Amino acid sequence: MNLLSNDLVYKVKVSVQYMQKLRLNLLGVLLVLVIFFPSCNPETDDVEPMQVEEVVKRAIFQSMREWYYWTNELPATLNVSQFSSNEDLLDNLRFRPLDRWSYLTTRAQFNAAFTGQASGVHGFSFAFDENERLFVAFVFDAGPAGQDGWQRGWEFLEINGRSISSYKNSNGSYSFDLGPNTIGVQNTFKFRLPDGSEKTSTIGKAAFQTNSVLHKDVYEMEGKRIGHLVYQSFRATDGLTPTRSQEVEDAFAFFESEGIDDLIIDLRYNGGGSVAVTEQILNYLAPSAASGRPMYTNRHNPNKFSNNRTVNFNKRGTLELNELVFITSRSSASASELLINCLEPYMDLVLIGDDTFGKPVGSFPLSSFNRVLADNNVELVPITFAIANAEGRADYFDGFPADVRVGDDPARNWPDFNERRLAAALNYLTGGSLSARMTDSYYKPVWEMIDAFEGLQKEFPMY
Repeated sequence: MNLLSNDLVYKVKVSVQYMQKLRLNLLGVLLVLVIFFPSCNPETDDVEPMQVEEVVKRAIFQSMREWYYWTNELPATLNVSQFSSNEDLLDNLRFRPLDRWSYLTTRAQFNAAFTGQASGVHGFSFAFDENERLFVAFVFDAGPAGQDGWQRGWEFLEINGRSISSYKNSNGSYSFDLGPNTIGVQNTFKFRLPDGSEKTSTIGKAAFQTNSVLHKDVYEMEGKRIGHLVYQSFRATDGLTPTRSQEVEDAFAFFESEGIDDLIIDLRYNGGGSVAVTEQILNYLAPSAASGRPMYTNRHNPNKFSNNRTVNFNKRGTLELNELVFITSRSSASASELLINCLEPYMDLVLIGDDTFGKPVGSFPLSSFNRVLADNNVELVPITFAIANAEGRADYFDGFPADVRVGDDPARNWPDFNERRLAAALNYLTGGSLSARMTDSYYKPVWEMIDAFEGLQKEFPMY
């Protein structure tokens, strides 16, 4: 029970005892309770807004003290009134430089994001090439951009009548302001298409269901059947119990029916998502020999050692892969890295592209454990655990290094075999090596989508 609740119980007991001594009637007791309880109910109209803010801030601090992974780095007490907002408070509590992710949102927004229900966006992503030309990186099928026919490989020439270079800021990065995340907000985009023609589109922001599988295919090469999955985020399908993704089930049923030998999983734009969906994919990918053996172990703060648990593999499906290649980038984070970390003790993996982001820690929402947060629609999602693989590896804040660094190639759509990273993966699987020409194509983008967002949107970045 939190501190506020203990105080509440104590005061109620004292009030009741006092009333009994004075032999007041039931009406008197009720009047005292009516006077008392509004001070703890932020939804009551006559409560001062400042009092509500203070109660919520104290609840945030209490929850951080209880659950935060780096709780030993927090002060024992804190005057929360010195902070201008909940966000200001959390920002000051975050353990730097390791915590880049703890955030505040609402329960509805959290649930919507983790089940792919987007709102107030166009439904696309940007990516720069080595010459700082900006391209459509991917598009969600049901979003306004997808419905307008946008494709990966379209080059942006102008946004709202401004050249792309005009969005460059003083630190050499880019700031794209496409207006608030509100349904109906419109923006105008001018493109150069792969055939050299130009197109101008004005689209509005909308609500829609995203798709995590951007592309899947099977290629017959050098006597091998090679599966190819472009996977954008680990999102569950709303309403499925236990938590899982129907898209994942369908994709792996497809690969099983095709009898693939090897698999390429493209995570270059995958910022993370649901651990439950990650487990689902892991159980399809792992060899049968891993079944029943440790997948990962959660590590919580010293207050919550009893919550530490080990999850074992439970092999699903019939895939027994000879080779598994991941295409990665700095935008591959969180659940993407968990996938890699959990498989490393059991399979030989090859990472092609760029080093991953570096997030070996995870979160879960805390409003379920604090009534004040729940009653005020404040969802606190701080870092609450680290994840160790079967060999105990849980510290990769610098990310997983790519085995072969190859530059992104956003000018080419899937499944263009000349797209650099796909070409490198196929060349490795069919020839066992990579040409110097492919590795010489490496460059580090001046700006990536994961850098443009904070909080919940950092895990699921889109415009």
